[in-house]
Amino acid sequence: MRGRTLPSRLSRTALLLGGALGLTLGAAQPALAVPQVVLVQNSGWMEPFYSDPTSQFKPLVAALAGSVAQQGDALVLAAFNQSRPGAPSPKGLLSEKVDAKTVQAHVGAALAGLDLARKPGGAALADTDLGEAVNAAVTQVLQGKPGLVWLVTNNRNSPNNDQATSARNREFYTLIHRGAAIDKALAWPLRMQVQGPHYRANGLMIYVFAVGREGAQALDRLLAAGRIQRVITEPPARLKPLDRDTVRLVPRKVENAPGVDFSMDANGLLRADVAPDARSPSASIRWNLENTIYPYTIAGASIAARSMLGGENRRIALANNSVGRLAPGQAAPLASTMQLPVAQLPGKWSLAALQSAGSAYVLPGRIELQLQGQRLELSQAFRDRMAALFPGDPLPDIFTPPSEIQASTAVLPIEVRVHYGSGPLFAAIGAALALLGLGVGGAYAYARPRRVVLTVEDELRTVHTRAGATQPIYDKAGQQVARLKTTLFGNQLLDLREGAQVRLGR
Repeated sequence: MRGRTLPSRLSRTALLLGGALGLTLGAAQPALAVPQVVLVQNSGWMEPFYSDPTSQFKPLVAALAGSVAQQGDALVLAAFNQSRPGAPSPKGLLSEKVDAKTVQAHVGAALAGLDLARKPGGAALADTDLGEAVNAAVTQVLQGKPGLVWLVTNNRNSPNNDQATSARNREFYTLIHRGAAIDKALAWPLRMQVQGPHYRANGLMIYVFAVGREGAQALDRLLAAGRIQRVITEPPARLKPLDRDTVRLVPRKVENAPGVDFSMDANGLLRADVAPDARSPSASIRWNLENTIYPYTIAGASIAARSMLGGENRRIALANNSVGRLAPGQAAPLASTMQLPVAQLPGKWSLAALQSAGSAYVLPGRIELQLQGQRLELSQAFRDRMAALFPGDPLPDIFTPPSEIQASTAVLPIEVRVHYGSGPLFAAIGAALALLGLGVGGAYAYARPRRVVLTVEDELRTVHTRAGATQPIYDKAGQQVARLKTTLFGNQLLDLREGAQVRLGR
């Protein structure tokens, strides 16, 4: 085995070469990273891929591993055929913590010496057990934890050289479709014509199985980033799930809703941009309903839709309540009437609107589209492609949808955004400044010193006071004859003693 010892935080990843492959994974992993296992078939049916000098089989695997394995990932590379006493399968070739700069070269070097496996004690080439290999990767390598399992195969599943390949394929089918561990599965049938001394082949299949929700999320990130497409330009065929995200809605036109515009960003987020004075209770929207479940044709299904916005769960009225013969990648027009959450949108003078001035007030939600009585059929074009790449191989049965899957849900995230101008904010700021000015002016007027001129018994006096103050006034004999009260609006004599000669001014 060629490889490097992983750090202790991966619990010293170990390859067990004396029996089934095992990998011990610690809890600490780089953020958003999941371990990846690449299984490469080397049974007898793979003979032309190894013997043809023009074969691009090994370079393809190295390029794929180098593209999908990211910095810091735990990567295991293993060869598989069918396990026998004294000849375990899968058999480890490489285990390392990925360095993005060297991973492709390391995988290529590990594959360089790989050849066809033979049965113990003889010259007969080894048989193939696809289910055994995937099971080992999920239960022993990943130990049931989230991760990605890649399977590179010629699609010949024949344990013990069993010619009843249909039955063996159904076992593989059951593992994928009904196995709880696998959350998502994709496949790429690829053309690769090779000729060996005994066999010839037209193509091979690459599968990826996402284990657990985190594994499915990691696979979605790889697809969104285009890392798989750098090596494989063919679209992926979906094996699982078949009960969600089989269609998507793309808005085409909005009618009878002035001030409302719909758009969709590159990540599939629907945005409804609403003018602050738009108060239409509903909008008529024309959509394209697209089939996103390659390679299946939606032969028929009834459809219903709902919107969840601002705490309101409302039915979306559809012009058509069914869809049929919708081929993969194609779209059908769909008209609808959708209730808008006008009651949940703040007025332009509200605090929320003022806080959002110059940007947008966002009300998140979602649209759910339900397909009931869903009938899926493998498209004829895909059947023809599989027949050309794998003549006589019944494995396309693996693409037959399970009978219990007759419904699916598509969720479209939506943001209702109201764009408030800066006018109300500036007006509010101006009013606040005016009030502040009045307050400051009033405070100054209240606190500033004042001089009041009084005449007491023909004697002119100047009294220093402030607004809000009241002070006594005395005559020449020192007797209190009145009190002077000062306010913001003037002065006043209080408690004037009878006969006292006191007046304001001269």
